[in-house]
Amino acid sequence: MAWMACLSCPAVESGQTRPSPWRNPQVVTSVTSGLLLVIGFFGGKLGLAPPPETGLYLLAVIIGGWYFGREAFEELVRERKIGIELLMSIAAIVAGLMGQWAEAAMLVFLYSISEAAEGYTQERTRHAIRALMDLAPKTALVLRDGQETRIPVEQLQVGDVFVVYPGEAVATDGVIVEGRSSLNQAPVTGESVPVEKTVGETVFAATLNGEGALTVRVTKTTADNTLARIIQLVEEAQASKGRSQRFIERFGKRYSPAVLGVGILLALVPGLLGFDWQEWLTRATVFIVAAAPCALVISIPITLAAAIGTAGRNGILIKGGVHLENLAKVRVVALDKTGTLTLGQPRVTEIVPLNGHSEADVLSAAAALEARSQHPLARAVLDRATEQGIEAIAAEDFQSLTGAGATGRVQGKQYFIGSPAMFAEKQVALADAEARIEALQADGNTVVVIGTGQAAHGLIAIADPLRPEAQEAIADLKRAGIHKVIMLTGDNPRTAKAIAAQAGIDEVFAYLKPEDKTQKVKELDQQYGRVAMVGDGVNDAPALAAAHVGIAMGAAGTDVALETADVALMADDLSRLPYLIRFSRRNWGVIRQNLALSVVVIGGLIVGAVTGAFSLPIAVLAHEISEFVVIASGLRMLRA
Repeated sequence: MAWMACLSCPAVESGQTRPSPWRNPQVVTSVTSGLLLVIGFFGGKLGLAPPPETGLYLLAVIIGGWYFGREAFEELVRERKIGIELLMSIAAIVAGLMGQWAEAAMLVFLYSISEAAEGYTQERTRHAIRALMDLAPKTALVLRDGQETRIPVEQLQVGDVFVVYPGEAVATDGVIVEGRSSLNQAPVTGESVPVEKTVGETVFAATLNGEGALTVRVTKTTADNTLARIIQLVEEAQASKGRSQRFIERFGKRYSPAVLGVGILLALVPGLLGFDWQEWLTRATVFIVAAAPCALVISIPITLAAAIGTAGRNGILIKGGVHLENLAKVRVVALDKTGTLTLGQPRVTEIVPLNGHSEADVLSAAAALEARSQHPLARAVLDRATEQGIEAIAAEDFQSLTGAGATGRVQGKQYFIGSPAMFAEKQVALADAEARIEALQADGNTVVVIGTGQAAHGLIAIADPLRPEAQEAIADLKRAGIHKVIMLTGDNPRTAKAIAAQAGIDEVFAYLKPEDKTQKVKELDQQYGRVAMVGDGVNDAPALAAAHVGIAMGAAGTDVALETADVALMADDLSRLPYLIRFSRRNWGVIRQNLALSVVVIGGLIVGAVTGAFSLPIAVLAHEISEFVVIASGLRMLRA
């Protein structure tokens, strides 16, 4: 089809301005053909002689049919392929040779304008994504040798430092080295609410700075930043094909030659049997036009391209039409726990002082020991101490106790920090606290005990909290038609079940290694139906690959996540999952509607053509109207 050639049009590649239809040569030649058709028609009515009238129609056929006629010839000669363009070209030529030049011109004009509209539509859907580039500034205020210099963003190198003032857009991906502000990340992640950022946090190209000035160190050049990757991946996805699209193309390769063969038989057999040659030649021409599967062939690519572009603008990267189709068939969603259902950042949830000690005493001693620890939970204790204004003075003679905890001298006393089991082994009495420990653990907390070798001073409960939106997102997934929501985690069953209970998860599978998750995904697929696996795109890579659809959470700026998954949610927002499921099912519904409409129209036109009920102008008009309807229907997916 003509839209394939249009994907490389200069207007598409630049992506800098809204594509003008009058710069599209197919639109220009089609409109010219239509003007010649109108002039010839009204000229004939006003007394124009037949030769000039026919000349105008002939010129309309040549100009309007230039692109699709040339494409038909090239396909036939180079690829030995009979396509829709050849069917339309033959129909126009036969109509002209029969003296029906007005009908031939009308056929060429209507078909050429539908081809031009289809190509321009594809151009628009690609432009909608490439226009994101306009959001990024063209220059950056870079700091070099103590001087501020404004340079083109293309000249930024990794390690450069640039300044972003309030109201300006970030030039490229980087890390904040000075300043604090809120940034509107909607172009990259689809988040509607600005996100607070401070020193050490990542910023993305084209995100809009709020109220504070920021100094940023470049981590990725403009050619390799997150925005550029988004555009590249969406364009690749739009060029890819879904299963239904490939089926339609295979069908078309057999169907079009069959239509031409039946048309030839309709033209020859009745005449050889003594019927009127003129009548059946006309019916054969009408049949070829009526049976051409234009609407059928374009119904899927138009819809998929529009849907993938819309998802990309809303912070969801879908890497091809096949994945969008697969999403519509998903019945089970499996989620990793840490970093997906939870924030992935352990926090102190409660401090329980024991034996007359205060909360500040417990936290101060724990922070002194954890200041020298490399344990993942140490950060949570130190963060809590900072929040409460407690300065962590590192313990002396610090020693890590592998698999148990740590010990060290704090203000002259020997302290221990570790699991309740470690204190039980040291025969430190925890009898009064055991019920409290069990209650905290039942709620999904990891309990740490701090004390000396003779007495426990307090309990510190640490947990990786559930995402604020998780509970509503899980409920919304079920409302969207997902039958089962399941957790797959390497964590212990008690913690996993506690988080699952809070989130509303149906089933939990804990203590799973990466290979176990992969096997479980396969088992769930056999047991319940198609499975979508949601994870961070790194540790869960095997499970993401094994699932019917792999979905990476919070993929903005993460190359591994972008490469691993079939779908990437750019923001750390679980509420995008139900939206994604609904969006995919809406897309599949539009495709089915378009296919049904196309089949009904083609079937009706074929019956009318063979019985002689439809003339060539009526068949052409009905055929092209159905094509326009299908294009307009597919473009509904441009709405978010």
